[in-house]
Amino acid sequence: MLQGQNSGGTTLDELSSGLRTEGDSDLPKWFVESQTEARQEFDAAPFPSRKDEQWRFSSVKNLTLDGSEPASVVRPDYELGKKALARCFSEPAGRIVFVNDQLVSCELLDESLTEKGVLFLPLDQALRVRPDLLQANFMAQPARLGSKKFAALHRASVKAGTVLYLPPKLVVEKPFEVFHIVAGENLALFPHTLIIADQDSQVSFLDHFVSADGLGRGFACGVNDLVLRPGSKLSYISVQDWSRQFVSVQVNSTVAEEQSSAVNLSLNFGGRYSRLESVSRLAGAGARSDMLAVSIAGADQEFDQRTLQDHLQPNTTSDLLYKNALSDNARTVFSGLIKVEPGAQRTDAYQKVRNLLLSDEAEANSMPGLEILADDVRCTHGATSGQVEPEEFFYLLSRGIPPLKAKGLIVNGFLNEVVDRLSDDGVRNYLRGQIAARLTG
Repeated sequence: MLQGQNSGGTTLDELSSGLRTEGDSDLPKWFVESQTEARQEFDAAPFPSRKDEQWRFSSVKNLTLDGSEPASVVRPDYELGKKALARCFSEPAGRIVFVNDQLVSCELLDESLTEKGVLFLPLDQALRVRPDLLQANFMAQPARLGSKKFAALHRASVKAGTVLYLPPKLVVEKPFEVFHIVAGENLALFPHTLIIADQDSQVSFLDHFVSADGLGRGFACGVNDLVLRPGSKLSYISVQDWSRQFVSVQVNSTVAEEQSSAVNLSLNFGGRYSRLESVSRLAGAGARSDMLAVSIAGADQEFDQRTLQDHLQPNTTSDLLYKNALSDNARTVFSGLIKVEPGAQRTDAYQKVRNLLLSDEAEANSMPGLEILADDVRCTHGATSGQVEPEEFFYLLSRGIPPLKAKGLIVNGFLNEVVDRLSDDGVRNYLRGQIAARLTG
């Protein structure tokens, strides 16, 4: 069991049961050594404290890990897992399903994609098939927003991961889809996603994080690496629907090279405490990054959001839009920075956070920021918090719409502005349905 929450004495003796040397001698040497180093880094790194600027306003006490055990040691409950699959996308290009960090199914529904050079595999298989590809891209970017300790924990323990490689100039119209499902109590998961979109390719990806039991306790520590080669386009969408008793830390890294375009959209529904760190590096001239999020929080949920839009080259664009709808005693924390590096002239960057407070007890803390080291730029940021406009509400009531449904319609319209940024009609309509279902619930 994972022991010692706030003391920094947490160990990996039982928890890091992922890909390790024993029984995995055919794994690349560099990966085995990387996991060994990560265990040492994890033990050496201090536990987060609210005194740390990168954890300001966070309820660090919620990061209790005591009692958790590796999900991979528990037999997958496939029947429960199948219930979670009821929300799957109707026609994906391929689908992978993990239950309790163990592979249940992997299928490439369009078999012609294999002949065209697409790689869509679980992490352990990809390590054996293309070790060179993974060595250059697997967790190549450091965790820069406070979760260095948890990134080390993930690297030491990861077992259930997905690797998608798209060859140059290939456009895949249908999205790929992956499910990470937990079925059980006090289980720890380490989901990973690595996507490499080669030059001038185009693809969409749906990542689902789901609890089969809406009340089960657990812990998830996930990482995704999104790598965009010159001219490529990638839309990555994650749907986080852990149980209301879950604690999760998700570290996202996007690297966009010359003339590439990345869209990263996070839908946040579940969890007692969920921390999302997202770094987007505009590493090539003309690159673009859209960072989007929709969060629906109720009861005593807390969503902790930390972002960095890092412009390294000239003529790059980033646009962040995060929208949160909070009811009951829910709270959100947002801390975001637009950083323009020296020489990144003609940067165009935006950052907007909007919070809709549906109760007097809900709390939203927003800390947008700028760090500009070039002189020819256009950067704007802002954050707003407010309640439902009485005129809007009264208008719907006057049309005979019941109060609860009227408020739901207003919230739905408020949040769907984010989803409407997606260009794919099928994915956009699918996500609208996901939001509407959560609001109805």
